[in-house]
Amino acid sequence: MTATDPALTALSQRWCALSLLHGRIESHLERALETGHGLSVREYSLLDVLSRQHSGPGGHLQMKQVADAVVLSQSATTRLVTRLEDRGLLTRYLCATDRRGIYTDVTEAGMKLLAEARPTNDGALREALNEAARNPELAPLVQVLEGETLTV
Repeated sequence: MTATDPALTALSQRWCALSLLHGRIESHLERALETGHGLSVREYSLLDVLSRQHSGPGGHLQMKQVADAVVLSQSATTRLVTRLEDRGLLTRYLCATDRRGIYTDVTEAGMKLLAEARPTNDGALREALNEAARNPELAPLVQVLEGETLTV
């Protein structure tokens, strides 16, 4: 058996804590969004990202950019967009200057659902962070997320 570098062990422990915090937050958000609005976290995130688009130069996201923004593969992003398009929450269209480019827009129904879901998302996030703050292993990460000065 070989000795482990203490710095790497500490880094690994912090990474595990971050992964745990992320998992807890995401599952809390998932339950709240699904129950309240019939949306998954990924669907909500996609609507949120796309709602920030605007007309004019630099205001649209290509599917690759959308995939990067919601941290999914391009094929998974395409399936997600298709599901939301089938529900009338998104539309797709070809870029006027590059017929290979496909863009998406949030429909009026999608904007309405996003506006209704945003307080649920924000409230569930606050609940998940409050719960995590009570865990000594996760509390420092919550402090960082909330912009507080970290004391170690």
